[in-house]
Amino acid sequence: MSSLTTKSALTGPPARRSSKIRKSGPEKLFDVCNYTLFTLIGLTTLLPFVNLLAKSLSSEEAVVSGIVGLLPVGFQFGTYRFVLQDAAFLDALGTSVTLTLIGTACSLLLTTLTAYPLSKPRLAGRKWLLLLFIFTMLFSGGLIPTYLLMHNLHLVNTLPVLFLPAMVNVFNMLVIKNYFEGIPDSLEESAKLDGAGNIRILYAIYLPLSLPVLATIALFFAVYFWNDYFNAMIYISNPGLKPLQLFLKELLASSSDFLRNATMDPDQAMNTAPQSIQAASVLLATIPILLVYPFLQKYFVKGVLVGSVKE
Repeated sequence: MSSLTTKSALTGPPARRSSKIRKSGPEKLFDVCNYTLFTLIGLTTLLPFVNLLAKSLSSEEAVVSGIVGLLPVGFQFGTYRFVLQDAAFLDALGTSVTLTLIGTACSLLLTTLTAYPLSKPRLAGRKWLLLLFIFTMLFSGGLIPTYLLMHNLHLVNTLPVLFLPAMVNVFNMLVIKNYFEGIPDSLEESAKLDGAGNIRILYAIYLPLSLPVLATIALFFAVYFWNDYFNAMIYISNPGLKPLQLFLKELLASSSDFLRNATMDPDQAMNTAPQSIQAASVLLATIPILLVYPFLQKYFVKGVLVGSVKE
């Protein structure tokens, strides 16, 4: 009986044991330094956004005089009404949303369909196909030949020209391929015994088990299509098809032209500072892509934990 009592006293419930562990002075100091350091790093990434927000909410006089810091001076919402009621901004926003949704869906689908067969060692010519894909990562046809190709295909000044050339990203494809290779072959063999084909195996087994990597790659594609302005600058001259990032580039280059061409009351345009227009436009362009991350966060956590526990 005494031995059992001694054993229970030594082991005890986990909660009671952990409550008796106390950190030493150096450990507490180390934790304080860590929290302070990471707080400062986080603030350095947030301060530019706070400054943009303050400028977008400040009066014209305060912005022009340069006295706006982290807090608005002469609080007002007129700048956001100005931007959101401009037809050019709304057209560019709609183009970017459409491009991001279509481009992400099509690119993720085609990249996954490419990665699945290349993850199978039994594929004939697999090694040479991988070398061919990797070759395209190192060498390309160049800007002028690519533009001539798009022009001959009658894709210039069309929305597909912004996502068709990026339908398969080799790096993302290799990431998905390596993830597929980590799935046990016994699952596929069991499905084949039940009469399932390759498409059914991919849809019913591989895709549900690959949600972390697919969510990550989907976010990569979404960020790429949302932030891309170079391809639009090369291939798009129609103002109605310009995406939001190209619109912002032109706005930052010449906000005075934006004020002159804006479909707003001229009196309100005269009372709006160009810096406020730039700040409000940049913030409005950043918010949509930031709203996507919370829905994918749980898959990122799963992706980090995959392979961390070994039996």
